[in-house]
Amino acid sequence: MTTSIAPTDSFCRDCGVVINGRAEICPKCGIRQRTPASAGSRNRTTAAIFAFFLGGIGVHKFYLGQPGLGVLYLFFCWTFVPAIVGFIEGIVYVSMNDEAFNAKYNSV
Repeated sequence: MTTSIAPTDSFCRDCGVVINGRAEICPKCGIRQRTPASAGSRNRTTAAIFAFFLGGIGVHKFYLGQPGLGVLYLFFCWTFVPAIVGFIEGIVYVSMNDEAFNAKYNSV
């Protein structure tokens, strides 16, 4: 028996049954699902602003949960290379759509 899955459906993160993508709780096992709002607290616009204005010292990397890269940016801030890379990353964050940003930085 083949079941078709609608584009708005997803799988329960615990039991794997197909559920509505907006469901907060799986109707089969009762486990609370991650919703896009609660999947992560990082915001694309905030990351872009940090990258544009404070990218030279790596603030955006700390914000995005990458402290190792943040320390590396901080260590090499005197070369101004992290400032240039941070500016480019800010452009990338602005041009990225919300789904791609959430998949990369807000997944658990």
